[in-house]
Amino acid sequence: MRFSYAMLPDYPVQESLAAIRLADELGFHACYAADETWHKDLWQLFAAAAGRTRRIRLGPSVSPVTLREPSLIAQALATLDELSGGRAEGVLSSGNFGLLAQYGIDWTRTRPLSRVKEGLHVVRTLLDEGVITHRGEFFTYEGLFTFARPVQEHLPLMLGAMRGPKSFEAAGELSDGCHHALSYTREAYDYAVRHIRAGAERAGRDWRSLDIGAWVVFATGPDSAVAREAARSMVGIYASSMPEEQLRRNGVDPAELAPVIEAIAGGDLARGIELTSPELAERLSVSGTPEECLEKIRREIAPAGVNHLICAVTDRSLVRAFTGRDLPEVADAAAQLRLIHDRIMPELR
Repeated sequence: MRFSYAMLPDYPVQESLAAIRLADELGFHACYAADETWHKDLWQLFAAAAGRTRRIRLGPSVSPVTLREPSLIAQALATLDELSGGRAEGVLSSGNFGLLAQYGIDWTRTRPLSRVKEGLHVVRTLLDEGVITHRGEFFTYEGLFTFARPVQEHLPLMLGAMRGPKSFEAAGELSDGCHHALSYTREAYDYAVRHIRAGAERAGRDWRSLDIGAWVVFATGPDSAVAREAARSMVGIYASSMPEEQLRRNGVDPAELAPVIEAIAGGDLARGIELTSPELAERLSVSGTPEECLEKIRREIAPAGVNHLICAVTDRSLVRAFTGRDLPEVADAAAQLRLIHDRIMPELR
């Protein structure tokens, strides 16, 4: 199993760069960051990181084709690939539904999966050929070309998926893999992998060659209760983007989470955290001591066929930035990356 670091690029830039350098030194497969207006711009951050790292791969997870025009995603990926010497990769989706709402976009009217599939075709074509003529339902080009060319012969493009079977099947059929966000149970991953495999086999592909990634809220440290409290501070914010069917696959009744989401949507983060029970946080995170995190990964995630763990590390700075809570005993991102490297990665490789 590969391990990657997923960051929200909201730290001071020099701190983010230091964390990426450390992940590179420790042998993490990739560093991903959210391509969302809410955060600092990942493309500029990763352009700076490219010159300060040697092996770690860099890219968005995810880049929304609803807000970022796919030809511009291709241009940015190709440029990052050149800057990094062939270490760029991308993960595409329709975008964060909460963010889309702030743009006045009703995601239910965007035909999200059809848009993502067409966007994937556009990005793949421009990366591979440097030119595209396309008249589609969402995007149209007439001989559009770019001099931005990737170093890699095949720059990996995955799809992000959380919802129903068709999105997982599309990832297996059309892309280089699927990053499944915010799932924590064997049932949820069995479901995802079953449909990724069905899509791959329909296209005559070996599903085991695909990047099947578990993107998880992650917090670890020597004190289990402290790490779990860090995760509890963030679970409601992340879970508010989970569709009902995904919550159920993770053993959560949507009605149980509804008061949390309502409080967060109204701007009362303190109330949202108060309403997030320790049991709910446990179900919707990988948190605790390294040994507890390892046991959950072994029990709930790895057996389904997941080959890539993407750790959205939750530390004191992130909790404070998002919620205003200060949890001084929580291990910082660097300490957590070292714990993952020292006490979890060797057991799963």
